Formats: sequence, C-alpha cells, structure tokens
Amino acid sequence: MQNTRKKDIRIKAASFRENCRIGRYGIIDLFRECERWGYKLLRYPLGENADLGFVMRRDSDIVIYTNTSIRLSREIFTLAHEIGHAILHMESAASFVDNDNTISGRDVDEMEQEANYFAACLLMPDDEVTKFLDLEMEDVEDNDLSALDIAKLMSEFNVSFDMAINRLENLGKISTEQRLRLDNERNEMRVGNLLRSVGGNYHLNVSSNIVQIPSEYMQYVIFNYNNNAIPMETLEKTLHYYHLSVDDIKDKLVVHAEENEDELADLIGGLTD
Repeated sequence: MQNTRKKDIRIKAASFRENCRIGRYGIIDLFRECERWGYKLLRYPLGENADLGFVMRRDSDIVIYTNTSIRLSREIFTLAHEIGHAILHMESAASFVDNDNTISGRDVDEMEQEANYFAACLLMPDDEVTKFLDLEMEDVEDNDLSALDIAKLMSEFNVSFDMAINRLENLGKISTEQRLRLDNERNEMRVGNLLRSVGGNYHLNVSSNIVQIPSEYMQYVIFNYNNNAIPMETLEKTLHYYHLSVDDIKDKLVVHAEENEDELADLIGGLTD
C-alpha cells in the first residue's frame, strides 16, 4: 500500500472518529456509532465457523452484519473493517463478505488490506496510542511492556490482544521479538485472566451472542418469505424476536404450497435479492 493511500485512509478514519464518543482513549461503543452514521446494523450469532461479517448496499442503505458468535473484541474489529469498506470501497463494489482470512490480514487483496488498515487507524490511532504509553505506562523506553500492560491497553481501546500487539509493532512501539514474547506470555496466562487481573473489560474476550435486527428488516423478511427465499420457520423466528406471530401479519403474506429449507443463511443471502 502506497504511503499516499495510507495517509488518505488515516484521514478518513480520523474523520469518522471525530464524530464518535470517545472514552479516555478508545471509542466507547462502535456499534452505536455505526447506527448514528446511518448504517443499518445487523448482529446475529451464526456460529464460530461462519463468516465474520459483511457489508452491502441495498437501494440507498448500507447494510452491515457482524457475527456475534465470535469474541466481542474481534466483532468490534470486524465492524471497524466493514465500516472501512463502506467508506473506502462501496463505489467500486456492491458488497464484501469477510471471513477469518480477510479479517486476520492473510488475504492479500488490496481492498481487504485497506479495510484492515482503516480499522487499525480507527480503533488505535497513532497519537492516542503514543499518549496512552506516555501517560499510563511507566518508563516504556527503559522497560519492556508486559502482558498485563497489553491487557490495560485492550480495555482502553476495546481491542483484542492480537490487535493490540500487532498495532504496537506496526507503529514501531515494540519489536518483532517483543511481540513474540508478549504472545508467549498471553498463551501462558490467558487473556481472560489478564483482563480480570487489571480490572479490565473481560467481556472483550467472550462472544456476546447478541441478536440485533433493525425494525425495518421486518419488511425484508416478509418480502423474502413471499418470494420463497426463506421458510416459514425462519419467518416465525424473526417474528418471535419482534414479539409478533404469523397471525399478526397474515394479511401481508403469500400462501406457499411448500416450505424451503430452514437456514439463516437464506435470510442473509435474501437481502441481496
């Protein structure tokens, strides 16, 4: 990635961040900020082995999905990655589906690398990381950071252990050797224990399994059911979330002779119809 492109991405990430509610260093609630920007956010637990997220354009809306079966810290990074796609790439592509390869940086696709860089700049901007190390850590230049220090940083910026040490290395705050040592410390002590020991946000290390579906998606679900994109059982599950029954909306439904296979993937895929 060229330096001029990196600078452009940093500017766009900073512009988004300026309108967010910030704690001492990190964004307090990126999910809420996503909605405040007008994006339609869908959160659902599809399972640990499913895709981590996607972003797509539907008519005039930008729809973002995140999988709540993964650790909260990783879901937050996934959301930041999808916001990056929305801001950087939606004029050149209608949708992006992201999995472990794209989110972890193993995918060499240029737009995926750019979305990851945007996410890193949004969640852990260089100046805020520098300020944190200066004000919150003692004699960083003379003493190596410990895994407990990384746990404190995780809680302040709402990121994962891996995100924290990778960002520190990329910013030149730690060496590759130090990152490997911290990674070994993490494996020995476990992240949940590290977070608890520093009074940090241990929820970052577990999945939320939250179900969050914007109210306007009800019309999408009805449309998909009427067009045989989802079965009755999926419709009923969605209605249950809204505390409704089939009888409440029967005047809007088409009667089908047969039901299709019940998979939530059909619901998600149906949004692109």
